[in-house]
Amino acid sequence: MTDLQTAPAPPRVPIAARTAAAVVLTVVLWASAFVAIRDLGHTLSPAPMALARLAVAAAALTLLVLFRRRRTPIVLPPRRQLLLISVYAVLWLAGYTVALNAAERHVDAGTAALLVNIAPLLVAVAAGKVLGEGYSRPLIIGSVVAMGGVAVIAMGSDSQRDWLGIVLCVLAALLYAAGVLVQKLTLRSVDGLTAIWLGCVIGTVALLPWAPQLVAELRVAPAGAVLGVVYLGLFPTAIGFTAWAYALRRMDAGRLSATTYAVPAVSVLLSWLLLAEVPTVYGLAGGAICLAGVAIARRRPAVSR
Repeated sequence: MTDLQTAPAPPRVPIAARTAAAVVLTVVLWASAFVAIRDLGHTLSPAPMALARLAVAAAALTLLVLFRRRRTPIVLPPRRQLLLISVYAVLWLAGYTVALNAAERHVDAGTAALLVNIAPLLVAVAAGKVLGEGYSRPLIIGSVVAMGGVAVIAMGSDSQRDWLGIVLCVLAALLYAAGVLVQKLTLRSVDGLTAIWLGCVIGTVALLPWAPQLVAELRVAPAGAVLGVVYLGLFPTAIGFTAWAYALRRMDAGRLSATTYAVPAVSVLLSWLLLAEVPTVYGLAGGAICLAGVAIARRRPAVSR
C-alpha cells in the first residue's frame, strides 16, 4: 500500500519580483496620465478634473476594500497615522494633481513630465537625511545619469514654454516629494491599500468645494472626456498609486523614486504610439539614458554610506 502524496503547492512569486512588477506598472500608468491630462485640459478645469479623478479612484478602492472585508475586517489606523494620511492626501493626491493639471494648460505633457521629474532627486536627498536611508553610490550615480537623460530629452523639445507652467510644474514636484516622504512614514504601520484608499477619500473631500463647477463642466463635456476622467481615476490613480504604495512599503523611498525617472521616456513612447507624435533623436537617446540611470539607481549596494 503506497502513501498518498499531496500535490505540491504552486510556487509563490518572490517578493522582489512582485515589487519590480509593481514598479513597472506604476511607471507605465503614471506616464500615461500626462498624455490623458493634456487631452482633457481643454474640457475640464484643473481642480474639477482632480476632483473627478480622485472621486473615481475613491469609489473603486472603496468597493475593493468592502470586497476584502469578507476575509479581513476593516480596521482604521490610529489617529497619528490618519493625520499622516491626511497630510499626504492633501499635499500629493489633491495638491500635486491640481498643480499638474494647471501646468499642462501652459506646457505640453512631455515638458511637464520632465520638470516634475526633479521630484525623485528631492526625495532621494530628503530620504537620505530625514528617513535615515543614507546615500548609496548606485543611487547617486544613477540619479545623475537619469537627470542627464532628462536633460537630453529636454534639448529635443521644440514646444514654447510658459513661465507660469514651469512654476506650476516645480510646485507639483515639491508637493510630490513632500507627499512621498510623508507616505513612507505612514506605510511603516499602515498597509498600502488602506493608506491609498483613505488618501483618495480625504483628497476627494478636500476638493469638494469645486463639485458644482465639475457638475457644470461634465454636463457639456463630450463622452470621450468623461471616459478619460474615468481612466485617470481607475488606472493611474487607483491602480497606479496602490502599486506604488505596495512597492514603497518594501523599498527605500529614494531608490523607488529614482525609478520614476523612466516616466518621461515612457511618456515619449506613449505619445508616439497613441498620439502619433514621432519622438526626436534627442527623445530616443534621452529615454535610453533615463532607463540606464534607473537600472543603476535600483542596484542594491553592498555597503551604504
